[in-house]
Amino acid sequence: MTERYRNFHLQPLAGEWREGSGKDARAVVNPYTGETLVSIRSATSADLDAAYKKAAEAQVDWAEAPLAERAELLHKVVSIFDQRKEEIIDWLIHESGSTRLKATIEWDSARAITQEAASMPARVHGATMASNIPGKDNLVFRRPLGVVGVISPWNFPLHLSQRSVAPALALGNAVVIKPASDTPVTGGLLLAHIFAEAGLPAGLLSVVVGPGSEIGDDFVAHPIPALISFTGSTPVGKNIGKLAAGGSYLKKVALELGGNSPFVVLEDADVEQAVKAAIFGKFLHQGQICMAINRIIVDQRVYERFVEGFVAHAGRLKVGDPSAMDTAIGPIINKSQLEGLQQKIAKAKEQGAKVLLKGDIHGQMVPPHVFGDVSPDMDISREEIFGPLIGIQKARNEEHALELANNTEFGLSSAVFCGDLYRGQQFARKVRAGMTHVNDMPVNDEAHMPFGGEKNSGLGRFNGDWAIDEFTSVQWVSVQREPRQYPF
Repeated sequence: MTERYRNFHLQPLAGEWREGSGKDARAVVNPYTGETLVSIRSATSADLDAAYKKAAEAQVDWAEAPLAERAELLHKVVSIFDQRKEEIIDWLIHESGSTRLKATIEWDSARAITQEAASMPARVHGATMASNIPGKDNLVFRRPLGVVGVISPWNFPLHLSQRSVAPALALGNAVVIKPASDTPVTGGLLLAHIFAEAGLPAGLLSVVVGPGSEIGDDFVAHPIPALISFTGSTPVGKNIGKLAAGGSYLKKVALELGGNSPFVVLEDADVEQAVKAAIFGKFLHQGQICMAINRIIVDQRVYERFVEGFVAHAGRLKVGDPSAMDTAIGPIINKSQLEGLQQKIAKAKEQGAKVLLKGDIHGQMVPPHVFGDVSPDMDISREEIFGPLIGIQKARNEEHALELANNTEFGLSSAVFCGDLYRGQQFARKVRAGMTHVNDMPVNDEAHMPFGGEKNSGLGRFNGDWAIDEFTSVQWVSVQREPRQYPF
């Protein structure tokens, strides 16, 4: 593994690189080999407090920096992404268990949102508006929030941190990141090195590495951050919403939470193409993606054809070393996630799902498991899977398929395959999800398009103009040009 960046045991805290003040150190482990990559001493609430205070101090001057200066810094970050591409990809493979293909996709996504963010300083617009009061000018200014707290997950750590970090900094905010404990390097420390190399002033980006059980509540409830950007599970997201509303100051939240993505195949679909899309949309990164296909819903008239093709294709996927270019399925991130998947497999069998494909689990390697005759009340249909398991449901017709697709508390991403594109578009608009893709799979993310969910899948939108809305606020300033006549 290349080593342009080192000293990952140090954290950028309040403007200096140092170890956390905690007593305990956590080993960061390669989920495929079990090798310890680095040991990092935990940050404490005192470290967090110092990081937030320094961020608030540094942000004042950063918000006043010329737009071109902020944009140029983001362009430098993009250039460094290009120079360090192989190192970044290596870290994603070794720390998060990403296959080389997935790591390359993630590098590209993180680079793309950085490129998009570089254009944001010049896209912030205010307004002048008429007034009902004689002699008054109304002005609307858009300005940075101040300090943004980012809590990122382990599955797409680089991109899902950078998705908030790059726009927030570009728009004049300071940022404090708390990365997932399994991926502190790719979820925060690596980005901090890149931004420092690009010339970001000290204190504008801190990374606090520590377990959520110890510093998580303080991270959210601290009075300084104006917004908490969180990507993770729905239960944790709901708790963050409560903490953000219950402190000394109300603060905004941007929450991208759990998913239960339906993949619908109608009777006029190109079944072979639907199978290819379903395989990729289910098994990329071992299914450990919030947008990954969680339920396959197939019209009964093409059910057998689809199942036959899907099972055959899934059975040919290579499971193994994630660094190999032809590996489709790498390791599950940790033993806790593995145990959860084993319980889901056992529960699906217990509840009567038909085993169509299975394989032996070795270490943290789980081969594809496919179940048929799945009903909507089974756990494999109702719960987010986050692994290489899938259940296939049979729909009587289009109306029933839509009913099954919407039969969930979640509403993140979704997809429908059909021959008639107008019909597909109309079906898509009836799906209660933030994102629906016609004749494609649900794992889609473009830096200029709105990303986010409905229902228990979250609040707010990331990317493009929607990120500008999230990471800035508006202020109404009125100017009374001539004396106003008051009634008393």
